[in-house]
Amino acid sequence: MIKLLNVIVMAFMFISCSKDIDCLDIALENAGDNKGELLKVLNHFKDDTLKLRAARFLIENMSYHYHYEDSGMDKYLQYFRIYSEKKRRPQLIIDSLRKTSGEFDMNCLTFRRDIESVDSALLVNNIDWAFKVWHEQPWGGNISFDDFCEYILPYSIGNEPLTLWRENIYKEFNPLLDSIRSLPEAKDPFFAGKYIIDKWETEQKFRWTGLFPQGPHIGPLTIKWKAGSCREFTDGVIYILRALGIPCGTDKTLMRGDNNASHFWAFVLDKDRNIYTIEPGKPFKKAKDSKIMTAKVHRTNFSINRQWLTEMKGNVSVYPVFLNSFLRDVTYLYNDSTLHTLSIPPCKMYNKIKNNQIVYLCSSNRDRWIPVDFGFMKKDGVEFREVAGGVVFTLGIWEDNKLSIISDPFIMDKETGKMNFYKPLNNNHVVNLYSKFSLFSSDPSYRMVGGVIEGSVKADFSVSDTLYLIERAPHRMLTTVFLNSVKSYKYVRYKGAKGSFSNISELSLYKDENDTILLKGKVIGTPGCWDNDGSHEYTNVFDGDLYTSFDYKYEDGGWAALQFDKPQRIVKIVYSPRHRDNFIRSGDCYELFFWKDGKWSPLGKKTAVTDELKYNAPLGALFLLRNYTRGKDERIFEIRNNEQVFL
Repeated sequence: MIKLLNVIVMAFMFISCSKDIDCLDIALENAGDNKGELLKVLNHFKDDTLKLRAARFLIENMSYHYHYEDSGMDKYLQYFRIYSEKKRRPQLIIDSLRKTSGEFDMNCLTFRRDIESVDSALLVNNIDWAFKVWHEQPWGGNISFDDFCEYILPYSIGNEPLTLWRENIYKEFNPLLDSIRSLPEAKDPFFAGKYIIDKWETEQKFRWTGLFPQGPHIGPLTIKWKAGSCREFTDGVIYILRALGIPCGTDKTLMRGDNNASHFWAFVLDKDRNIYTIEPGKPFKKAKDSKIMTAKVHRTNFSINRQWLTEMKGNVSVYPVFLNSFLRDVTYLYNDSTLHTLSIPPCKMYNKIKNNQIVYLCSSNRDRWIPVDFGFMKKDGVEFREVAGGVVFTLGIWEDNKLSIISDPFIMDKETGKMNFYKPLNNNHVVNLYSKFSLFSSDPSYRMVGGVIEGSVKADFSVSDTLYLIERAPHRMLTTVFLNSVKSYKYVRYKGAKGSFSNISELSLYKDENDTILLKGKVIGTPGCWDNDGSHEYTNVFDGDLYTSFDYKYEDGGWAALQFDKPQRIVKIVYSPRHRDNFIRSGDCYELFFWKDGKWSPLGKKTAVTDELKYNAPLGALFLLRNYTRGKDERIFEIRNNEQVFL
């Protein structure tokens, strides 16, 4: 980490390139003993003006790029390789590798600055192959040299080990484009990019997990393994597209506005330089139609953001993320019609802030706040430009390696930009709590909408009656329904809605509304689950366990039923959605907090005895519910119309 900070500090030392101080001279000076390798590259292309310019682009921006290498990298790669084999779940892999080889730690890797270690042969090979695909592909004529340098030419994506990757990927994927290369549409890089990524995604589904330990980018192996988080998916897309001469890159959120996580996605340019987003399992969308919930979107380029670094120069209160020399604010590309300028006066801040001190606009991550933008304190306050609304913010300053919050949280209206600050009132009211995290951003409970509970006298349900249609996503662990049915049925089932994978956790059936003993029968249904490992079969729906569930192997057509010894009249139904254990869980210990005077203030601990908690809480406050027994997903919320609204 210290070495990385040294690289970042150097960015501030060499941001000013002028006629007197050339960026190339600075880079060659930074190269130290590796200067000779870089001069070889420049000399190799001395008679090719365009390739020489490309080589200069890479070298001039190389000083602040770095990578990790060494045998410890193999230890990290095992997580993704094993998961790609579809034999174990992520947590089992983590536990197994922890026992056999110990906890992975970034400190076991060797940190190398690119400028001091890159090989001339690697750079020459990279430049030659990048030019080859740029010139030979039908869409190359619609890609400018500047876009080529930024979005095709770079030899690496992040901090992965440096390798020769272009030729192998080209040979694997370029033949797949032969069928479209002669089409008129092939002059558009977007058309080719969509075609090839659709094929890559169809061939094998990406195996998603965000549980693996923090580590560097894993390199082009992500194309083969297709396992990991949104970062690994994004990297795989970029390797493929750049190897084929299709301009693309990485956009991201430093913190989503509706979740406790950052988010990465790939983008591709079309012939008119429109931006299209690429996310796993989702259709390509124009940036402005992507509806990514965030206040700010940043791009990671290969070139240095010299303007940004100039603004930061000499300021000792720079939050580490904003020391990243390559970030650009590209929020305007995603939603320029509803972006607002936030102007916050000094009276909204807890204490006096020095003139020109950096003030950070922060978004929520559980009980912490994460900076997503910065502004400079002026006499009349601080201003943040091009901010998307619908997100809860607060203000902070970075001092002594610590973020200090200096305002009450506030939410900005998406359309008007009006700010509403959360200020707890002296009046209290009783609030009913059913979950600790947003169900619609984390849990598949929404998939129950459109699901039906049916009764039949036939085992194949060729003739059936709808006993109950689920019209709203469950907001609690157990939903009870009373029926007016007068008929009796030998078979009763839950059938999932279209596209729902028939997700459900538990279904209980009763013949009397006061019964506590549920009806029993033979469990029948459609066999097969998504992971093909028997873990989420239809039998889970009637096993009495709220924490097992049915996840059918196909999007449509799944169902789970009880076959009774004799027909039964169903009077009461209790159902539970498939979930990620964020509902209130009986027996767990919880504590509710509300934000007051710059900190989370407790409202007391309680042990749940049902799937509901009741608290006497202040009006107008921002809340956070913590589970001390298990889990880590917790999200801020307000009480609106007597319901939890997660933000």
